[in-house]
Amino acid sequence: MPHTTVSELPIGLIEGLRGGALAPYLGPGLLTLCAGTVPPADPQTLAAALTAKVSVPGKIRNRLTAAAQFIENFKHRKTLVAAMKQAYAAQAVPSPLHHWLAALSTPLIVDAWYDDTLRGALAAARSDWAEVQGLSQSGHFGTWTGWYDAQGAMSPDPLAMRTVLYKPWGGHAPAGNFLVSDSDFVEVLTEIDIQTPIPALVQRRRSELGFVFLGCRFNDQLARAFARQIMKRSKGPHFAVLSDEPARMEARFLDEQGITRVALPLATVAAALTTFPRAGAAALA
Repeated sequence: MPHTTVSELPIGLIEGLRGGALAPYLGPGLLTLCAGTVPPADPQTLAAALTAKVSVPGKIRNRLTAAAQFIENFKHRKTLVAAMKQAYAAQAVPSPLHHWLAALSTPLIVDAWYDDTLRGALAAARSDWAEVQGLSQSGHFGTWTGWYDAQGAMSPDPLAMRTVLYKPWGGHAPAGNFLVSDSDFVEVLTEIDIQTPIPALVQRRRSELGFVFLGCRFNDQLARAFARQIMKRSKGPHFAVLSDEPARMEARFLDEQGITRVALPLATVAAALTTFPRAGAAALA
């Protein structure tokens, strides 16, 4: 693997992360940096894990949200939640990049996947953070998010926390909240354009931030819709580590959102970042 130095990364990316001006936005691809056995790290693998437990028609077996909807409709929501909990019960060992990110003074981290890896890294590093997760309307009608502290209890005062970990699709820990079926996402997407499902504290903090997308792909409409709305009214600039040539819709999304593509492998960028010293604490906006 070619060695990438800090000087080869875009100007402002490193200092923005270290100083708290850029917020990490993590996708399932970050799990590829973890050693050993990892939970499902892409929608296709997760769909296969779910349909290995419940028989699903072949035409939707590889489509995560449709397969999850079938399980919810014909085997009950509890069956779907139990299968999701089982799929993510084993926590991946956090990679050096997870630990590096967890030690940053950033006001906000977005983690758009279901695993507990970054939560584990944060818990090992410090306690001045709170987590907010998206909630399925099927089990929490009228309530869009749930707040938790480092111990997994309901967070009493997230305003005082240095870092907010925002998991818009929910997560395995601490309460098994998952947005995964068609109906889960329809409910959120109906409201997300007017920002209702996005916590007010997240909206306030993003207004002074740009985003660095790590382990994300934008070749799926859901991923683009959530990223677009979470970025809304943010300060910028934005970067996306994406080594593969983007597909047509990905390229269009990057262009329309003003996202600078970093055309390097994620592992290469991770190695460059984690060899760079961390900055001290930055003041919250």
